[in-house]
Formats: sequence, structure tokens, C-alpha cells
Amino acid sequence: MRIGIPRESKTGESRVAGSPKTVTQLIKLGYSVCVESRAGVKASLPDQDYAEAGAEIVSTEEAWAADVVTKINAPTDEEIAKMRSGAVLISMADAPRSPELLEKLAKKGITTLAMDSVPRISRAQSLDVISSMANIGGYRAVIEAGHEFGSFFTGQVTAAGKVPPAKVFVSGAGVSGLAAIGCARSLGAIVFATDIRAETAEQVESMGATFVAVESGDQQQSSDGYAKEATEDYAAAAARMYAEQVKDMDIVITTAQIPGRQAPRLLTEEMVATMKPGSVIVDMAASSGGNVAGSLPDEIVVTPGGVKIIGYTDLPGRLPTQASQMFATNVLNLMKLLTPGKDGQLTIDTEDVVQRGMLVVQDGQVTWPPPQVSVSAAQAATAPEAKAAEPTEKKPLDPRPLYVGAGLVAALALVLFFVSPHELLGHFMVLMLSVVIGFYVIGNVAHSLHTPLMSVTNAISGIIIVGCLAGLQLVDPAKLAEPASIVILVLSVVGILLASINVFGGFTVTQRMLNMFRKGPK
Repeated sequence: MRIGIPRESKTGESRVAGSPKTVTQLIKLGYSVCVESRAGVKASLPDQDYAEAGAEIVSTEEAWAADVVTKINAPTDEEIAKMRSGAVLISMADAPRSPELLEKLAKKGITTLAMDSVPRISRAQSLDVISSMANIGGYRAVIEAGHEFGSFFTGQVTAAGKVPPAKVFVSGAGVSGLAAIGCARSLGAIVFATDIRAETAEQVESMGATFVAVESGDQQQSSDGYAKEATEDYAAAAARMYAEQVKDMDIVITTAQIPGRQAPRLLTEEMVATMKPGSVIVDMAASSGGNVAGSLPDEIVVTPGGVKIIGYTDLPGRLPTQASQMFATNVLNLMKLLTPGKDGQLTIDTEDVVQRGMLVVQDGQVTWPPPQVSVSAAQAATAPEAKAAEPTEKKPLDPRPLYVGAGLVAALALVLFFVSPHELLGHFMVLMLSVVIGFYVIGNVAHSLHTPLMSVTNAISGIIIVGCLAGLQLVDPAKLAEPASIVILVLSVVGILLASINVFGGFTVTQRMLNMFRKGPK
């Protein structure tokens, strides 16, 4: 069978449904591949690269006349007319909101697999175009916000003064929301996020953001991987939370969408009006009605208060090379599933929940919607037997031994201070203050600075070694048998040993980390 990859006709579309890398893999599955001339130019994928990968560069008519046509966006009426009856179309279709398109494809006899209808189950993750594009979209949303925002993301201390870090609020912790959180955090912003699904709180916090919960008893647990429409009580509580949060934020990114439905309205005009001049909102749901009052698809709206609302609907397409490669990989994974014999023959198994979920038209019949596939990201329910069992009560630990031990240590320290030189108390206080200060200073060092911090600790260990060597010089060889000399000798030797381990171990670990970033043999 022959696979055709035509050029996208949608205005502003820069992606392409196949890449030279995936063309090579499709040919290994037994297919022949033809690519419309200049199909990948906007994605920096020239015809020469496709030809070198084994594809044939053809005209528009030849690409659409293939046995299998794969593209990004749903076809237009003119493009459907170019396809032959009995062909297979693989593209996004927006099936819930496009019944007329499905009827036209069925009338033409075109079997259609919708890439945006992949079931949200683990086995189908490699085909999930929605997740792939949402990942890119969330990342790009932060980049677009940063382009319009008039300050740094990360805090800066400059000769002209201190600049505080930007505060970013992300509404929705799905794939796009988590990508936005990761990008904003990597740029140094302070990030807050919320989601209607209770199970996302741990994911948000694991990425270094602060989860803002809605004070409502109607928090959801996902049953199919998607968020559901909020109840009235939850929506009212969420509105109060948004009104309180957004007025303090520099950047707000909204990602809330419900498949096949209009996007929920999260931010009202009154909420937007409370934001600071120069703040930026990115409404990632602008194409389906918008989460933000006043947002317009593919436009930047500036409110009277100086807040910019970005409503771009082509965020994945603003990274065309990466988006094309990821979409093409999703298609390739689907073709591997549809070609079990690797013989270039496409076979659709309607008993497979993944293939059945994507199949929206077959043999002249509209097959949407498919049977529901339920998955749960929530914690499994406790078995009845486990619920009936009484929890074992833990016996509290007796604190008396701890108190006795602390008292003995305190008494020993007092005796030591009384019999030791008066300088010891001053040195001991310096040591304790150093421990406290060191704990708070080192505990607040970012993970990205741990390697430079290791160099500082190596320097401190070097000072310790010098001090221990100086201590050894104080020991009189003629008085080695005296207790004071033995104590100085033991402490100096132990100090030199431990500090040396820290120094050499630190340099070894640093060397290994540096080798990870070097090209060629390590």
C-alpha cells in the first residue's frame, strides 16, 4: 500500500504529518511513501531530506490519491474530493463537533482514523497526538507570555537594584499545564497551579510549583483521563479562588478544555481588571470559546487596564519542526499497530479498544462515538475486607529515655566546660552558630547550584585539613602519653581523614558530572 503525505492547506499551518525519520520507518513496515512537493518546507524539512529517506516527491493530486493519506488537520471538501473511495484517512477530525465532516467522509467511502480521538489508556500513550501537541503548546505558551511580559522571569540582583521573580499562575494541570509549569519553573518564576482533579496536586508539587486548592467538596477524580464540567458549587468556590489569586500574578496561563464542549469561563472581566498593568494572560482555550473574558482567537487583546490577553490557537505550530516530528512519530506508532505483519498491508481490528476508539468512519458508516473506555487516575478503592478490618493502633513511644539521655548529655557538657580552658566555651558557641547558619544557608540552595556548592565545601574541607595539621604541630613528642596530647592527636587524625574523603570524593563526583556533558569517549 502507498502512504501519501500532502501539504497542509489550512492558513498559517506550518506542520507536516510526516518526517524523513518516520518515512524510513514506514518503508521498513512494507509501505511505499509519497510526499507532496514542499510539504515540509515550513517545518524546515526540505524535499531532499524526504527523497534521501526513500520517499517519492509527487504532486498534490498524487499525494491525495494514495491508499492511505495522513495529515495534520481535518480535510476540506476539495481535499475529500481528491481522495479515492476505499482509501484510509489518518488525521485530526474533532469528531464530537464535526458531524457534517464525518458524514461527508462516510458518503465518499473513506475509512477515517481520528488522531485526536485516542483513548486515554496507558497502551495508547505513544499515539496520543493531543498529549504531544499539548506538551508543546504549554511550553510555547510560557515563551509567548515571556515575549510580551516586560520583566525577568527569575529574580535578579543588579547594580540598578533588585528585581523580584515573576509570579505565574497555571489553571489546569493536564499535559499542557504541567509543560507550562515546567517551563516557567526552569526560567526561574514562582509558579502556582490549580486543577479540578484532586489527583493532580502531587504532580504539581513534584515539579516545584505550589498547588492552590479550591475550597469545595466537589473536587473531581478523573475516570477517563479528562476533566469534567464543574458543578455549580465548585464553580462558585473556584471563582472566589481565582479572584483572590490572579490580582497578585504577573502571568496567568489557562488550559481548561472539555472535549467536544465549549471551554469553561474561568476569569471574568472584573478579575482581569484587578491584575497589574503589564500582566499577561495566555488563553490556551481560545479556539473553543476561551477561559478568559475578552480573549479572541489568534489575537492579542490589551484591556483598558494594560493587561495583555493572548489567544493564539496555533501554539504547537509555533515550534513546527518539533511538532511535526512528534505528530509524525504518533502516526508511525499507529501504523505499527495497524501493520502487525510488517507487510505493508493496513489491517483495522475493531476488537482493539485503541483502534476502535480512533475509528470514526468505516465502510460508509459513521462509527462515532465508540464504546466508552474507563480508566482512572485516582487511587483504587479499598477492598471490602480491608475496610472491615480495624486499624492497628500504634503504641506511642515512651519519651522518658529521650529525656534522660538529653539530661546526661547536658550534664556531661557542663562538666566539660568547667574543667576545660575558658576559651573552649567561646569556640563552642562559634561552632553551634556555624552549624545553625550553615543549615539554613545550604538548605536553601537550589539544586542547580549543588555542584558549585560542592566546590565551596571542598575549600572548607581544605581549611579543616590545614587546621588539623596545625593541631598536630602542637603535640609535644615528649608528652605523647598525656591525655591532652592523645585527644589532640586522635581528633587531628580523624579530621584529616574525613576532610580528605570529602575533598577527593567531591572532585570525583564533579568529574563524573562534567563527563556527562562532554562529547566523544568519556
